[in-house]
Formats: sequence, structure tokens, C-alpha cells
Amino acid sequence: MPHLNRPRRLLGSLAALLLGTGCPKEAPPAVPVPLPGPFPAEIVREAPGSELSIPFDEYELDNGLHVILSEDHSVPFVWVNIWYRVGSKDEEQGLTGFAHLFEHMMFQGSAHADGDYFGPLQAVGARINGTTNFDRTNYFEGVPAEHLPLAIFMESDRMGWLLPAMTDERLANQQEVVRNERRQRYDNRPYGKVRLWLNEALYPEAHPYRVPTIGKHEDIENSQMSDVQNFFRKWYLPNNASLAIVGDFDPAEAKALVEKYFGGIPRGEQPVPVTEAKATLAEPKVVHYGSKVPHHKVWVAWHSPKLYAPGDAELDIVSGLLTSGRDSLLYQRLVKETGLAKDVAAYQSSSYLASSYIIQATAAKGHTTDEVVAEIDAVMAAFLDAPPSDEAIADAKTEWEVRAYGGLQTIANKANQLNSYYVLTGNTDYLSTDLGRYLGVTADGVHQAANMYLGVAERVEVHVHPREEAPDGAIDDAPAAQANEGGE
Repeated sequence: MPHLNRPRRLLGSLAALLLGTGCPKEAPPAVPVPLPGPFPAEIVREAPGSELSIPFDEYELDNGLHVILSEDHSVPFVWVNIWYRVGSKDEEQGLTGFAHLFEHMMFQGSAHADGDYFGPLQAVGARINGTTNFDRTNYFEGVPAEHLPLAIFMESDRMGWLLPAMTDERLANQQEVVRNERRQRYDNRPYGKVRLWLNEALYPEAHPYRVPTIGKHEDIENSQMSDVQNFFRKWYLPNNASLAIVGDFDPAEAKALVEKYFGGIPRGEQPVPVTEAKATLAEPKVVHYGSKVPHHKVWVAWHSPKLYAPGDAELDIVSGLLTSGRDSLLYQRLVKETGLAKDVAAYQSSSYLASSYIIQATAAKGHTTDEVVAEIDAVMAAFLDAPPSDEAIADAKTEWEVRAYGGLQTIANKANQLNSYYVLTGNTDYLSTDLGRYLGVTADGVHQAANMYLGVAERVEVHVHPREEAPDGAIDDAPAAQANEGGE
């Protein structure tokens, strides 16, 4: 199963097909993400209203499981999506990688379905997977409408009865699978460790985002059955989960199925996820690595506002202005005019506790990453000097709308979006507010946000070079790559 450590969500909103009104809410809200932060008062604005919403109903079982139901009879298919409020940020030092490990263990069988999880569902044409990131874990199945009972049964059984089917052999097998996945995704893939290096430079020791979601080799290898069982007992509870069912179903039948299969799972002591963790840079950091890679590449990163906080949407718009399309500012200068770079990309990588804004580029043959950074700085200095035009802002906002409308035209995306809004904001009907963040962006707001977060000297540069062409003083990645059996 893939694990997603960071891919930036598209504008978590918007879909032309999602017209309707939010249904009455019976359940109390989750603890909302803390949004306040240091931001100029003139940018902290009321977002314009929007009539867009995903029609849904929501309620809670007696055991605390939050349930979201959204009918969509456009196709004879149903999507079952469950979010647990646990990600790698909630792990203990020395016991990292457990949230992602369970992304694997949850497919190994449970007490009343003690076999491969995929078999019964794939036999009826299901689409199945799970993902993990810093902030949450989710699992999902899409099934033909008539097989909704099977999907709900299978999902409930691994929530309530996974541990009786967990064996030392299954744990050892998945520990090795995860360690091999780490090798494939990070250690042995060209540029695979860049995100690790960036996070190590951006976040101090013990910060929840310093260690990758997949965890450390030694923690995965040394984890004991008791450690794994305790992690599951603490976090995988009905009162720590949100279940979304979207698609072609009868609400009364769905509610009866949810009660039948999930209702008997006991509530546990409410776990407390990490909700605050500060990270600042006292000075600029520049690191060069020599690695087994084909090209010279550079990543420049700044701390930036957390998901949904003031400035988050503005920096998304900045990304469009800088690198979206052949006429964007950085692409125009670095690739088309000077030929210093083969490619360039900018993006706001948003997460619950903190975010990072990243510009990455590949140096063209005959040029260095230092030259590329110097040109990036020249473009950014001009960009930060004056607000962009209203026309440029309008174009960037339209581009975000188009991407988001296209991204939410499936029941799978709608199910995930409803769970995302509920878990991360406490408001399942957050769609119009989310859209409003972008509709309300102004040229002055973008200019101020860019200067506040990208106009500071405290940033991280990670330069990665082919080993044989690395400059003097570069860190050789070879020892770390060969030491996979141990630590990072």
C-alpha cells in the first residue's frame, strides 16, 4: 500500500457536481485545527460565501464512531472511507513507523475474516487501499452497490477484532515488507531521501515531522508484539475514527449495516493526538550531498503557515504565479530565458502542525545549483518588491478552481474530502469556507504573505549532486545507503 507523506492536497473543495445544501448535523464537532498565527491583520479576511456543498448526513454511534453518509446515484458503486486520527506525528520516539506499519497489518486478516483482506473484496470487483501521512491514517474500499454489506463488515472487523488474528509471523513478515518499502522509496531511489534531509534541516530533534512517516529502520525492526498491540489499542477505536459512505446506497440500509457491524465495538479511552509543535529556523542552512543521481538538483524550503491557516491559500496562489505554465515567473527566467534549469516547481506543502514552502529545480548541463539558486533569488526579489497584478491573481485563482473541480468528480474523492474536513477542521460542511479562502485572495494579500514567509533569510537549501561531481565538503550519501540494515 502506498504511503503518502506529503502530496499537497489540491484546493480541498470545489466540485461543480457537488451542488446542494448541507444536512442537519447531529454530532458534536471534533477538536478543530488551531488556525490563529502571526499574520498581518489586513490579510485576515472574511472569506466570500459560496453555495457549493456536498449533500450529506452525519451522526454518531453510541461508541463514538462518527458516520457521514452522502448519496450519489450517478454510478452503481459505493465508496467506504475511514479516517483514524493518528499519523506518524503521534508516535513515540523509538517507536516510529507504527501508523504506517498498521497500514500493512490491517490487510493481514482479522478474527472473523482471518485471511488476506483483499481476496473477498477483489472477488466482487472492489478497489481497495490505504494511506498514511503525518496527520492521519485512512483505509477505503469501493464496491459495486450490492456489496456494501461486505465492505462494511470487513472494515468493521479489522477495527474491532484485528488483534486476535495478529501473529508473530504476520508481524515479522510486514516488518520486513515495510523495511523493503523504505529502501525502495527512500534509500535506493534517486533523490528519494531529499524529503528526509529537508525535514531534518527544517525540524529540530523530537519534532513530530522530523522522522518520515515510514519510520526508522531500527524502530521497525526492533518493535515488539506488545508495542504494536498497545499502539493499536490506543488509537484504532470507534471514538477516534470517522466513517464516510458515499455513492449508490439506501440511507436506512446503510445506517442499519453500520449499527450492526460497528455498533458492538467498545469505545476506548479517548486518545489525545499532537495538536501543537513549534519549529523555527535560527539561521539559514545550506547542505550539499553527493549521491547516486543523474542530475544536479536543488530544493529551497521555508517554514510556512499550517493547513487552512491564514496565508496557506495565498501561498498556493504564489505557486501558480511562480511555476504554473511556460509563462510563469520562475519557468520563464530559469528555463526559457537563461537556460540555467531543466525544470522548476514551487509548492506549498501543507500539514496540520506546520508546513513548508518549497522551490525545487534541476540544473541544466554546464550549470551549477548555486547558479540556479542565485537566479531564483533574483526572481523572488523582484516578485517580493511589488504586488502581482489583479489579472495575474484572477488567472491563478481560476487555475486552482479548474484543478479542484476536476479533482472532485468521483465518489472516492468526495468521501475522502468529507472525512478530511471533519477530522482536520471539525466541520464536515467546510467546503464553502475552503472555497472562500481562495475566492477571497487579493494581490495585496498574496504580496504580504509572500514577503512574510518567503522574504526571510532563515531557510533551508538542499543541493544534491552526482557523487562523482559533488563539490568539496559535500556529504557522501553512500555510507547511509549501505547502512540500511541499521539506522537512517
